[in-house]
Amino acid sequence: MSELRGPVDYHIHPGYSIDAQPVSIESYCRRAVDLKLIEICFTTHLEVDPARRNLDWFVRCGGQVRRMDDPRWLDLYFRDLHRARDSHAPHLAVKAGLEVGYEPGRERIIERLLDAYPFDFVLGSIHCLEHVAISSKRECAGYFSRRNAAAVAADYFTRLGQAVRTGLFDCIAHVDLYRRYGRAFLGPATDDLHRGHVEKIFRDMAQRGMGLEINTSGLRRGLGDLHPSPDIMKTAVQSGITIFTTGSDAHSLAETGQGIDVARRLLSGFSLSATTFTRRKPDGYTGVDKPAALP
Repeated sequence: MSELRGPVDYHIHPGYSIDAQPVSIESYCRRAVDLKLIEICFTTHLEVDPARRNLDWFVRCGGQVRRMDDPRWLDLYFRDLHRARDSHAPHLAVKAGLEVGYEPGRERIIERLLDAYPFDFVLGSIHCLEHVAISSKRECAGYFSRRNAAAVAADYFTRLGQAVRTGLFDCIAHVDLYRRYGRAFLGPATDDLHRGHVEKIFRDMAQRGMGLEINTSGLRRGLGDLHPSPDIMKTAVQSGITIFTTGSDAHSLAETGQGIDVARRLLSGFSLSATTFTRRKPDGYTGVDKPAALP
C-alpha cells in the first residue's frame, strides 16, 4: 500500500463512550485538524457481555446516559459523524467506527448491529475475562490475583482466537492488553505469555486479511511501549499480517494523536504504513478477501 500523506488516528472515543470525557465529535475533529492529522476514526465502545449489563452497557448521547442495547443511539452517532464529515472535508477524513468488546455466544447480536449501520471500521477487543475487566485498574485484581501466567495465557489467547474466527472484525485492538495491568501480578512472565499461542492466531488473521492495531496507549499508561510489544509485532509481520492501523485509544481531547508518530516509525521500520478503511474495506488494498467465519 502507498504511504499516506500524513498521520491517522483510528482509535478515538468521543463522549458517546461512557468512560471517555464528555467531548463532542466536532471538538475531536477540530483537535485533529490542529494536530495536522489527515484522517480519524471514531470507535465508540460496544460491550455485549450480559453479566456486565449494569456495568458497561451505557452510552452518553443527546445530553443523557442511555442503554447501549437500545440501538437507536447509533442513529444519533451517525448523525453527528455525517455532520462532522461534511464540515471538515476535504482537509480531514472522518470515519465511522466501533470498538466491540468480544464475548463468546453474542456473535449474532454483534453481527446484526454491524449489518444495520454503514460502519467504515470495526475493532475487536478482549476487555474482559471471566466477566472481569482486565482493562480496568480498579477491577483487574479480581482476575489476575487468582491465576498464574499459564492460566492467563490460556484464557486470553483462547478468547482472542475465538474472536478472530468469528470473522466479525476488521482489526484486532491492543492485542496484548493483558500487559497493562497483568505485569503487577505476574511479573516478567507477562512479556512472554504470547509465545506458543499468538503465532497460529496471527496466521489465521493474515489468511483472513484481518488487521492488527498499533495502539499507543501503553506509552502513557505505564508500559513505556506500544501495544503490541516489539516481539509480538515482529511475530505478526513474520506471520504474514500486512494490514496495520495506528490508534491513540484517546478518551480525551488531550490524548488525541498521542504517540502516533512513534507508531508510524515502528511501521516504517518494517517498510509498512498505516491502513485506512472505508465501508469495512481497506483503502487501496488488493490482497486477500476475508474468508467466511469458521464454524
